Amino acid sequence: MQRLWLLFAQTVTVGLALWFIVLTLRPEWLGQRGIAGAPNVHIAPSGITLAEAPVGAAQASYSEAAKRAMPSVVNIFTSKEPANKNRGLQDPLLRRFFGDRQDGEDEKQSSLGSGVIVSAQGYILTNNHVVEAADEIEVALADGRKASATIVGTDPETDLAVIKINMQNLPAITLGHSETAHVGDVVLAIGNPFGVGQTVTMGIVSALGRNHLGINAFENFIQTDAAINPGNSGGALIDTQGNLLGINSAIYSRSGGSLGIGFAIPTTTVKMVMESIIKSGHVVRGWIGVEPQDITPELAESFGLVQKSGAIIAGVLKNGPADKAGVRPGDILLAVEGKPVGDTTEMLNLIAQLTPGSKAKISVLRKSEKVALEVLIGKRPILKRDPAE
Repeated sequence: MQRLWLLFAQTVTVGLALWFIVLTLRPEWLGQRGIAGAPNVHIAPSGITLAEAPVGAAQASYSEAAKRAMPSVVNIFTSKEPANKNRGLQDPLLRRFFGDRQDGEDEKQSSLGSGVIVSAQGYILTNNHVVEAADEIEVALADGRKASATIVGTDPETDLAVIKINMQNLPAITLGHSETAHVGDVVLAIGNPFGVGQTVTMGIVSALGRNHLGINAFENFIQTDAAINPGNSGGALIDTQGNLLGINSAIYSRSGGSLGIGFAIPTTTVKMVMESIIKSGHVVRGWIGVEPQDITPELAESFGLVQKSGAIIAGVLKNGPADKAGVRPGDILLAVEGKPVGDTTEMLNLIAQLTPGSKAKISVLRKSEKVALEVLIGKRPILKRDPAE
């Protein structure tokens, strides 16, 4: 009897244990809700997607901006005799970036650069150093079409040039407002680096108003870390809406490749130069005939100058506009038409904006006294640069 009782007790214990396990792990087998009324936990089968994000929603893209601007950026091929080969900048660190290759059969030098279509009438902006002294210019569009181009005009002092092709249905780019750009803005560079084909790279605006680089006579560069390389010269720097912010012109490099410091000519300069070239074939700027020099701490100390800003007039052209107005060597130019002069770059820019033939008021410091003068603005001579230099 005792053995039967023990067997019964063991059977009941095992049964209760099994019931508890089934109730806990598989309550649906018993039609129950589980432990203490806790809701059942359902694991979704692998074939069911719990949450699927829309395509492209998880990442930022600038594809629309690139798609809008890329058709307007062209490849430029030029050929010229070796004797007229353009060496670009002599400074190995500051390079105007365009690719060169040698054609063995005719021994002509071929250069590769980029350009931007700015008008449906066929006007294309590029760098002066891409097309200067070229015997032949060929333009290849993004859609595969090709055409010969002629030079409308050049401006070596800003390193800009306008060329023209005769072709229908040209996709002109929209000019943006570089004056509203800020450091940190995302920008895209479009061009044909190393001749591999049209390429888009991304970066930010690293700095604005870069000057004193010794690249051009008139400098007001947008600095960017968007990768730009040989062949990008003359290509487009655009904003995230696909609008043109500048024309890529030079890079800071030890090797010839991108080191993350590139320079673009802003649209504020581009627009003025382009309109002047299309209208008259060259750029008309004001000029007074002086040789300026920046005030350095060493000069200020050497000459006992209290003035720390402005431009020292180191020389005055005889019978030039400044000479006739009474400007003397040693004067410090303080203001032009009421606008302060911080250094020689500002002075050149302010005077260049004046209309030849008009009169302008200037303020100079002469022996610690301010003197007001009126000068008849002349026309700045057109720079004649030897392409071989």
